Amino acid sequence: MSSARVRAVVVLGVAVGSASPLIAHDTWLLPARFDLPAGAKVEADLTSGMHFPEPESAVAPDRLAVTGLRIAGRTVPLTPSPPGSAALRLSATAADSGIASLWLATRPRTLSLTPDQVEEYLQEIGASKAVEARWRRQQRWRETYSKLAKTYARVGDVGGDSSWQEPVGLELEIVPLDDPTTLRPGQQLRLRVYRSGRPLAGFALSAVSAGSALPMMKTTGRDGSVAFTAGEAGPWLLRGTLIEEANGPEEDWRSLFTTLTVLVRPRR
Repeated sequence: MSSARVRAVVVLGVAVGSASPLIAHDTWLLPARFDLPAGAKVEADLTSGMHFPEPESAVAPDRLAVTGLRIAGRTVPLTPSPPGSAALRLSATAADSGIASLWLATRPRTLSLTPDQVEEYLQEIGASKAVEARWRRQQRWRETYSKLAKTYARVGDVGGDSSWQEPVGLELEIVPLDDPTTLRPGQQLRLRVYRSGRPLAGFALSAVSAGSALPMMKTTGRDGSVAFTAGEAGPWLLRGTLIEEANGPEEDWRSLFTTLTVLVRPRR
């Protein structure tokens, strides 16, 4: 990234009242089942909401730019079902056994915020001084954003399938360094964040479990890695947002919202 571009790395998941649906909602992909027999159809629900893992608003199928299920190195697209009111179900049949990686990216969408909304937004996301200075100078906020989501499920005898360790190619992506399907309370989950295939240093990531009041927040190191210690059993959401300056005729900022869901299994 050139020095001429301003980058503000922020923690996602802070509801900002009436600022906008973009800010007030996380978007995540959560498997209907985390453990399936060989040859099963893998299903996951895509939703946006303010209280993970409670589904609130379904994402329309025409918003999806790319989807995928990769298992044992083979990739197939996810097929959407007719959306419900709270979630959109996506599915694909696993042709092999292993650890299935599921992912998607939405098409870019542009919105505008009022001055009052921007002031609240900048405060909540902890925007850099450079971002705030440009806002003070321009007094205009037009933002183009995309949502990126991933999750994992075990299918049959996973054997030596390690394809989950490889990025799937999302523009902003959280990649586990430890098996994300065997996590238990008290264990560490190491992760690396990639931007356009390269490790992203200094990126703020947060982790939240079902029903937790406050997220855990950490920043990636020089190699783009970070680690979280799992708490109580249940689904966990990892999330982060990257905002960059844009100079297009219709936008001032571009942002990428990325999430990853994993299951913390009960203690043995």
